[in-house]
Amino acid sequence: MLPVPTDSLAALADLPGVAEAVERARSEVDAVLWDREVRSHAAQVVAASRLRGGWASAAIDGAEVRPDALVSGDALDGSPVGRVVAAALAVQSEAPGLVDLVDRAPAQVLSRVHAVVSAGFVPDEDRGRLRTSEEADDPLHLGPVMPAPEAARRMAALGALLTRPTTAPALVVAAVAHGTVATARPFTWGSGLVARILTRLVLAARGVDPDGLTVPEAGLFAAGRSAYSSALRDYATGTPEGVAHWLVLHADAVRVGAQESRRILADLV
Repeated sequence: MLPVPTDSLAALADLPGVAEAVERARSEVDAVLWDREVRSHAAQVVAASRLRGGWASAAIDGAEVRPDALVSGDALDGSPVGRVVAAALAVQSEAPGLVDLVDRAPAQVLSRVHAVVSAGFVPDEDRGRLRTSEEADDPLHLGPVMPAPEAARRMAALGALLTRPTTAPALVVAAVAHGTVATARPFTWGSGLVARILTRLVLAARGVDPDGLTVPEAGLFAAGRSAYSSALRDYATGTPEGVAHWLVLHADAVRVGAQESRRILADLV
């Protein structure tokens, strides 16, 4: 008889501080989802969430523009910064159509997301393809790049994790998906943008925030690039302490991202 694969994700929820952080985040998200005022303006909140999420994701990679310039469209001016912002917004628009695939065909989702964000940044033949060299952008200063064969192996392992049943909370699954892509940097350009949209996709696919009302990217931006990159570097060590640090920071970012939904609502009403 073939051995039954163990649920390797489930044990991560037992790491110090993780269960509590996940519970705080889930409670905040649930409060937003059950808020009648939010639901009555759902379409507008979702649209603003994508806009703010794209802005925050680009800003994390160093492409920060004035929010009012983003709303007016002036930020999308073809400059290097403007092109990163445009890429971050483009993938936000693409994400809803990929939610149903992320748990069934994660490799296809990664390829599609990268093809969208990397347009104009890499040769067309490299869009949506894992890198084959040790060249990868590093806007968060994570350090030496992982060898390409190992990065490819990590992506295959992530695909298996995402398609395998687990009792782990969806927030843990999302953090692992995000952290694995961000630290492996499997693409020559844009792995961070890909990793951050994965959080949205996993949380939507697993019913935590199915409509995309919250703004997890804003939570990461609020944490600060230094704290974000430090947690990712700790995650990359694979130690229980390092993994727990990342899982807690990620859950806290989701919690703060849910609070951002209320700020969006306040701007609307």
